[in-house]
Formats: sequence, structure tokens, C-alpha cells
Amino acid sequence: MKKFMYTLLSVIVVLVGGGMLFMAFAPQFGAAAQGQSLERIQKSKQYRDGKFQNTSPTPMMDEAPFLDKVKIFAKFIGGTEGAKPAEELPMMTLRKEDFEAAGAGVKVTWFGHSAVLLEINGKRIFADPMLGQRASPVSFIGSKRFNEKLPIAIEDLPPLDVVLLSHDHYDHLDHGSILKLKAKTKHFFVPLGVSAHLVWWGVPADKITELDWWETATFEGLFLAATPARHFSGRGLKDRDQTLWCSWVLKSGAQSIYFGGDSGYDTHFKQIGEKYGPFDLTMLECGQYNEAWRYIHMMPEQTAQAHVDLRGKVLMPTHWGAFSLALHHWKDPIQRLSKAAPQHNIQLATPLIGQRWSLEAELPKKQWWANVE
Repeated sequence: MKKFMYTLLSVIVVLVGGGMLFMAFAPQFGAAAQGQSLERIQKSKQYRDGKFQNTSPTPMMDEAPFLDKVKIFAKFIGGTEGAKPAEELPMMTLRKEDFEAAGAGVKVTWFGHSAVLLEINGKRIFADPMLGQRASPVSFIGSKRFNEKLPIAIEDLPPLDVVLLSHDHYDHLDHGSILKLKAKTKHFFVPLGVSAHLVWWGVPADKITELDWWETATFEGLFLAATPARHFSGRGLKDRDQTLWCSWVLKSGAQSIYFGGDSGYDTHFKQIGEKYGPFDLTMLECGQYNEAWRYIHMMPEQTAQAHVDLRGKVLMPTHWGAFSLALHHWKDPIQRLSKAAPQHNIQLATPLIGQRWSLEAELPKKQWWANVE
């Protein structure tokens, strides 16, 4: 028995030690800010008591009573019926040639979840281009993408003017995707602290601009503003809230667009709407919610209200249709939002994954999910 206990202890030590070494040196976990970036973080109004904080008090699930956390964990282990579709979602396939002439106006292509390729007056902006198969630092653990393939291979994507990142969670910032996109992207715009990850992955520092909330930048005629969100950040065990999270305002000519990233509902939507609205298009999260983390992810009904607060015209829901990261049925987000939208006279755009549609033409409104189990 003593020999068995020594052997078991040795195995545990090796596993724990190996895991710690893996997290310390594996590139997908990213890196910590240093130098000028760290100085800017420490001077930020959002950075208090050694971490970034939301404007409003935002209780996290790990602050909940122990029994509540056990119940949530048990539900995740047991699974939720219908959390994943029984078949692949319908998808439109894209070709290189589809992007040869971007032209004027706004074109939008949803890749599922929060990954959106925008074409604004000839500029190509890819927001939160998480194009990997799992929202995870490793290939064998974590929620797997509903569809095996993307609408177009990453290698076949056209050159990108801008990659826009809202925060550093794995379902928004993917190591493998950045490795494949960095050579074809002119510039990266990120919230404070996130540049350290990109530099660690080989993106030249002079191709990255970091912004704090309410800071602005211009790039080849495109106006960008980093605006508040109510969320959190972190990729490892010890970096919780060491990088900032944000939403984005994009303006070009007469077009004005809002990309929400991840956010719980709060007063910042109205503040952004008053400062930068109205918006021709808002892209807001509507999925992966639960009462246990209601302060950092909106319920679909709140998504509709956020769009109204922003003074938006067209709403395209994001953060659904690719991964199961919560405990609800995969259709629940879009069904609830589709019911809430008419109550606010909201024009809802519901494209297929891979459908390239124009904001100036007829909106995609087909309820395609109704025919998918």
C-alpha cells in the first residue's frame, strides 16, 4: 500500500508539474504586458486594485455560494438536451473571387459566434476572428464548433485591412487563427494589454494599436473608437482581468457600425448611443447566457434593449450558432431575440453562416434555424 501511495503521489506531482509547465510556456496562453503597454494599463481609469474593473459592480460566478457553483458544474457535466444541433448548420460557401471588389457601402459576412468580416467602403475589417475548431487552448478539450468546415479556408481569405479584437477569451481570440491571419493583415486594433499576446505570437508591435475605453484612432480613412463593455478577461489561472475588454465603434463616410463583443447589460449602451449613435448596424451578443453569469452576458431580451439604447437601425445577433458554452438549447437565443425584436420595432438581420449580405440591400430575414434539429 505504501508503494502504491508513493507511486500515486509521484504521478500526481508529474501531472501537476507538467500542467504548470505547459501553461507557463505554451504559446496559446499568451503573454503578460510589459514596458509602455504595462505603464498605460497601470494609468488607466479602468485599472484599480491591480486589475481592470467594470464601471458597475459585476459579481462573477466564482463569487457565488459554493452550492450554487456545484449545481452549475453538475449541469455542465450532465449536459443539456439540445445544446448542440443534431446536424451541421446550413452554411454558404465562399470563394476568393467573391471578395475581389469590395466597393462602396457595407457588406457583412458572419462566420458563426462573434466572428464577423465587414467590408466598409472598400476596407476589410475582421472582428473577433475566432476560426478554430474549439474555444479552448488545446485541441482535445472544450466546446467544438458545430460545423466541421468554415465558409472559406483561412488561407483563401482576402487581404485584411484591420483585425479587431474585443477581449482575450478563447472564443474571441484564437492563437491558431492569428498565426494564419497575421501575414495578410495590415493592422490590429485591440484593448489595453492584448497586444502582448499578439507580439508573443509573432505580430510586429508596429502593426498593433492598443486603446483604452473612449480612446479613438484613424486608419486609412476609417474611424475607430474603443468603447466600454461589461465583461472580464483572462486566458490562464493567474491573469484574470489583466487585459481590458471593450466594444468598438466604426465609422467610414456616412456609415456607422457598432461591434459589441461580449457584455452584460448596463448603462454604457445608452452612453455610447448618445456619443456615437445612431448606428446603421449593431452586432450584439445574444447567446451563451445564464442567470448565474447574468452580469457579463445579456439575455436576448436585453440584447434588444441594448440595440434601442445604442440608437441602432439594423441588429445582427452574434455569440451564437457555433459553440455551446452555456446550458441553454442552441436555438433559444435566436428564438427569444426574434420574439423580442418586433416589440421594439427592430430590423433583425439573421444571415446564414457564410452569407455575404449588403446593408444597403434587402436584409437576410429567413428563420433558417427552424428547419434544423
